[in-house]
This record gives sequence, C-alpha cells and structure tokens, in this order.
Amino acid sequence: MDRFFKLKELGTNVRTEIMAGVTTFMTMAYILAVNPAILGGSGLDTYSIFLATALAAGIFTLAMGLFVNFPVALAPGMGLNAYFATTVVASKATDHPITPSMGLAAVFISGIIFLILTVTKIRQLLVVAVPDGLKHAITVGIGLFIAIIGLKNSGLLTISLDAFGRDFAKGSYTDLGGSETVLHLGDLTQPTVWLTVVGLFLIGLLMVLRVRGAILIGILLTTLIGAIPGVDVVDFGTLKGQDWVPDFSQLNFWDLDFGDLLSTGLLSAIATFTFVELFDTFGTLVGTANRAGLLKNKEEGQKLIGKAMVVDSLAVSGGAMLGTSTMTAFVESSAGIAEGGRTGLTSSTTGVLFLLSLFLAPIALLVPTPATSAALIIVGVLMMQSIKEIDFTDLVIGIPAFLTVTLMPFTYNIANGISFGIVSYIVLASASSWFGKKKYSVHWLMWILFVLVIARYLFIGSQG
Repeated sequence: MDRFFKLKELGTNVRTEIMAGVTTFMTMAYILAVNPAILGGSGLDTYSIFLATALAAGIFTLAMGLFVNFPVALAPGMGLNAYFATTVVASKATDHPITPSMGLAAVFISGIIFLILTVTKIRQLLVVAVPDGLKHAITVGIGLFIAIIGLKNSGLLTISLDAFGRDFAKGSYTDLGGSETVLHLGDLTQPTVWLTVVGLFLIGLLMVLRVRGAILIGILLTTLIGAIPGVDVVDFGTLKGQDWVPDFSQLNFWDLDFGDLLSTGLLSAIATFTFVELFDTFGTLVGTANRAGLLKNKEEGQKLIGKAMVVDSLAVSGGAMLGTSTMTAFVESSAGIAEGGRTGLTSSTTGVLFLLSLFLAPIALLVPTPATSAALIIVGVLMMQSIKEIDFTDLVIGIPAFLTVTLMPFTYNIANGISFGIVSYIVLASASSWFGKKKYSVHWLMWILFVLVIARYLFIGSQG
C-alpha cells in the first residue's frame, strides 16, 4: 500500500489517509439526499437518482484514487443539478419539450467533449497557462465559496431575495431605496444554527490543540450533541424499520435520448454544461492540489491534473449513463486534505464509503447539516491561507485575483470567478505590455479562453 499510493514519499500514512477519506465522505454525504430531491423535480425517480448518485460517486471517486493517486472525490455537482432540473428540463409546455432522458444525453455529450479536450491535452494546458497569482486566487475563492455554503446550509447566514426587489414571475426589478440588506445573520434561537456554532468551536478548539482528525472528531461530536433530548436535530430512532438492501432493478441505466440533439435548448444546455464544468473542475482540482502541496513541481502537477481530468471526463458521461446530472470534483474534498489527505488512499476510502452507503444509507444520512456545515467553514479558513501568495501590490495580478476571489462566493459560482479573473487579467496585462513599462507574458490559451468567456456570457448568459 505504501508503494502503490507513495505514502512515505508524500509524507503521510495509512491512518491519516483513511481518516481524511472518512472526513471527505462526511462533508459531502449530503449529496445522497440533496441530489434526488433536486433532480426529482425534473421527472426522474428519486430512488433511482439515489442509486445513481451513490454508484457514480463511489465508482469514479475510487477510480480517482486508484488510477490517479489524487485525494479528490467526485459526485453530481450542486448548481449544475439545479440547472438541469429547473432550466434544461423545465419547458414541458413548449412544442418541443426537453425530457429528462434528453437532458441526460446532453450531459453525456458534454463528457465526451471533455474527454476529447483532455486527450488532446488542451485542458491540462490550463495549469501552465493560468498565472500563479490567479491559481492562488482560485484556491482562496473556493475557500470562501465552501465557507458560504456551510454558512448558508446551516442557517447561520440567510440571503434576502427581497433585497433585490426581484419579481421572478415578470423578471422585473424595483428600487427598494436601499432599505434592505442582502445577507443577514441567521436566527440563533434555531437548534440547527446554534449547533453549527457549537460544531465550529469544537473543531476549531481541536485544531488549535493539534488533535489528529480534528475535523472528523468534531463532526462526530456535533452529531452526538444533536441527538441530545431537547436538541432533537438527530433522531437515531429513524434507523428502525429501514430497508437496508438496495434495489438495483430501479436503476435507470442508459436512459438517454439522442433523438433531438439539434434543438436550440439542448445545444445551449450542452454548451453550458461544458463551460461551467470546464472551469469548475479546473478550479477545484488546482485549488485542492495547491492546498495539498501537489503543484510544487509544475511538470508533475500538470501530469497529475491531466490524469484527474481524464477520470473527471469519464465520470461526467458515466454518471449520465447511470442516470444522474453532471459529475464534478467536489470542493468538499478540501476537508479531507485539511485532515492530512495527500494520496489516492483518501479518495479510495471516500469511494468505498459511497458504495457502502448503498447498504447503509440510513446511517450515512444521520450526520446533520450543522456538523458538515461547521467543517466546511473551518476548511474555508484553511484555504484562505493561500492569499499570502498573491501580490496585490501588482494590480495586473491583484485586480483579477480580487475579482476571482469575490465573485466565486458572491455569485455562488466557481466558473464566474475564474471567468472574470481571466478577462480582467488579459485586458490589464495587455494594456501594461502595450502602453506601460512592465511586460507580461500571456499564454495563447488564455486568449482562447478570453474569447470563449465573452462568447459564453453574450450568447448563453449567466445560466448555471
């Protein structure tokens, strides 16, 4: 095992890697419940989606560990699953409605496009093309992104849609005179909110005391506190009478409809799936690899990211074949990396746990949102450490880095942050090189991305 995963070479051991894998699983196990709930609204059967989610996450996360030796887990992506359910498969009243099977076909095709881009090494070139300052900004932005996920999921942070004065039915906006703010502190009287605060301090205290497995121990302790009478966030009584054996006959394998791929809706969906996943995966892989210290050697780092992108591409198409929306590298993998995960043994452990969750779903889903939310907030703190690597005094780097860092959490979208970072860097670097005193090297791939980003927002909009 040491030779296979290069444990000593990467400064880790079996115990650390397994605990890191369990931690990653704990922080992302919510997808087993959330994905069926979201995709169920598109007309897909919720139980078949649960099976597809667990199988796809287990198989391809295990593949990431065994074939890439990378501590990152894969699962159906949040955001893209909502886009699938509410936008792609929402026009049922039109003359040419897009069915769930057609939507899954669009996801499958986007995976093939990723595979072609990866095999031709275009996706891998992103690691070389993107300046180091922006790479660190991606890490920091993802840190804030997953922290705001934790804050929002727990209820510690609430978002007031009324502050925008938005009428969703008419698509109109009204001026509220600035009387409302967008972000609010949650209701601290709610058990789920204060339990998150308790979990936050528990994990923080354990980390300050340098207790091994602090995040995982904190999650478990928070779960136990949630089961105390009077708190009642966790109910162990729900384990009674549960069906523990999965019914694979209900899995919608290869439920793909390629009959109307030239329709405008599907072409737009394929383009959106491809664009958002391209940047989401790149950002997550680079951010987590940076955090794990796996990109110090640029050549080795490029090879590692390249292999990871191959598995990711296969996961997108494989997930569609199993019956779920776009698979992606999960930012929650940072929780396991924060626990010391450095090798594929971490992701292999997570993958095995996802496969076991097919038989132990009731136990896996007992871990409450406050416990995982607290862990995500702490991981956000750890990923913020990369901010010291960004030279904000050089505004050609500082401004794009700032836009990357802020737009990820505030627009709730990794791709938006990377997109604005790329566009602003190209504009500022070119202006400085042409009219200023300082010359900046801009990789040719950055120019292609510049054009793609502009085209995406002009013709597709900000969907996804």
